[in-house]
Amino acid sequence: MAHIPDGLLSLPVLAGGGVVAVAGVALAFRKLDDQRIPQVAILAAMFFVASLFSVPVGPSSVHLLLSGLMGLTIGVATFPAVMVGLLLQTLLFGFGGLTTLGVNTVNIALPGVILGALFAPLVRRSSPLGAGAAAFLCAALSVAATGCGVALALALSSPDYVPSARIIAATYLPLMAVEGLITGFAVSFLKRVRPQALGGVGAP
Repeated sequence: MAHIPDGLLSLPVLAGGGVVAVAGVALAFRKLDDQRIPQVAILAAMFFVASLFSVPVGPSSVHLLLSGLMGLTIGVATFPAVMVGLLLQTLLFGFGGLTTLGVNTVNIALPGVILGALFAPLVRRSSPLGAGAAAFLCAALSVAATGCGVALALALSSPDYVPSARIIAATYLPLMAVEGLITGFAVSFLKRVRPQALGGVGAP
């Protein structure tokens, strides 16, 4: 349930999420150069398609986020990539909501950007196998952080959501393993055939 729908979150939470999302997008546009735009567009399209397919887990559902992979490959440009994907999903399929676009963007993009920045140096100097292992951890932790972000947004909006928020956070556990494996294999492959793709927007 990374796509929080309209009508669930309080105004302060919506405002805070919107401010952080706009700041992230603005920073990405400052650092994004023309050569990186096709890579960002491809990853935005991958996120758009992958996150359309939800798997029921208990009372909630989960879907691939690819935030760890985006964080490692396009860095802070994960913000606009995720925001565009979420906006199109809202307008075309009714997933999520327009008022919650900022919060949903932050919940998915921010963990990928932060953890991608932390793990990127290790990925760049490691062997393909080591890079894959680091990418696994980056992706798994990104998913966990997204689950915690969704739960926190709900809990801060109303104490009535706290029991549900805890359950929703727990449903992200199986996704951590799946997303970690996919990202690990993808990064290990890129490390072999195109290591420059793992530089990240704004990286030295």
